[in-house]
Amino acid sequence: MDGAEELELHGDEEIIEVIELNEQEPGPDDLADDLGDVDFEDPGNADDEGWETEDEMEAEAEQDDSEFTFSRHNGSVFCVSLDPATNSMAVTGGEDDKAFVWRLSDGEVLLECTGHKDSVTCAVFSHDSSLVASGDMSGMIKVWKVETKEEIWSFEVGDLEWLEWHPCAPVLLAGTDDGNVWMWKIPSGDCKTFQSSACQATSGKVLPDGKRAVVGYEDGTVRVWDLKQGNAIHVIKGQDGHKGALTCLACNKDGSLGKAKGSKDDEETNSVESVGFCNTLPLIAVAYLEGTLAIYDLSTQVLRHKCQHEAGIVHLQWEESSSVVSTCCLDGALRLWDARSGNMVSEYHGHTAEILDFTINREASVAVTASGDGQAKLFCLQRPDRILKTQRSLPVSQFHV
Repeated sequence: MDGAEELELHGDEEIIEVIELNEQEPGPDDLADDLGDVDFEDPGNADDEGWETEDEMEAEAEQDDSEFTFSRHNGSVFCVSLDPATNSMAVTGGEDDKAFVWRLSDGEVLLECTGHKDSVTCAVFSHDSSLVASGDMSGMIKVWKVETKEEIWSFEVGDLEWLEWHPCAPVLLAGTDDGNVWMWKIPSGDCKTFQSSACQATSGKVLPDGKRAVVGYEDGTVRVWDLKQGNAIHVIKGQDGHKGALTCLACNKDGSLGKAKGSKDDEETNSVESVGFCNTLPLIAVAYLEGTLAIYDLSTQVLRHKCQHEAGIVHLQWEESSSVVSTCCLDGALRLWDARSGNMVSEYHGHTAEILDFTINREASVAVTASGDGQAKLFCLQRPDRILKTQRSLPVSQFHV
């Protein structure tokens, strides 16, 4: 495909591609108008050598760097998101078939999302934070109005892979195990489906222009869907695509797409778990299950740093306004890295099991983690060492609970 660039990673396990999509980003009013006239119709086991035992993790967890612990879940906490409007609320989903919306300042539960049939693995706020969607593994999706605490819409699909709101409109997208991508207007429920081959739609992302969505599939295919017309405007597969299941997607603010595949073959243990673009420098970060964080320079296509972790990496996230990238790991630690130097900036402990998800607020002053120990924790990132290096000024007392 024209505009594609390949970056060679360390070893021959993975492939990263950057695809220039070259579309001018419209404003929110344009996106809302475009969506307003959309025609919605019905349609393996890893080697344990060098990994910490549970006893060792529990011993380390006696050091708890968190400011607050949310303990309302009964079982593993699989996902966490912050409300985009104010960053004052979190929503977490867990093994107990529930999602909770709670306030960061004191942990007060604002909404308990019940009625699911299986573990809640997706929980996300709408663009204006007025709605929250929760989805479980079986495919039950519910949408709640935060202010009134009422369920306003629900729908059941096949086994759910991912769930995402449109960036500027009350439109919800989901990918399923049978390869379908669904799009609904909320709360009317008007529906459109984007059908493809019968393999999992493993990951999806609405592009910054709000008009297209990129979806990755288990067979390594990537499709760029036109949300208004309902057709695939780009298909990347075969020699131009991935040779294994596509596990994660990321797009940067100027409309490029970075995608990373991670083979699900039993003999392949070094899959890519997360990928992301830096907003301030031409850098991309790639997180591997075997514990390596690789930082690449997009302008030169050169590997700049390899940041080794003590255990497998689950997720990464760049800070909005700096070159600091954070990672969460199977050893229960949250780590912050300076992508310019490759050095670790800070390390936070407190969980007694693996961290399964995390998110950071816009100011990069707070991180919220979700763990297999049944807890979500709030970590204040405004420690003296970070203040000296990043010159941020938000006081710790603002998040005292």
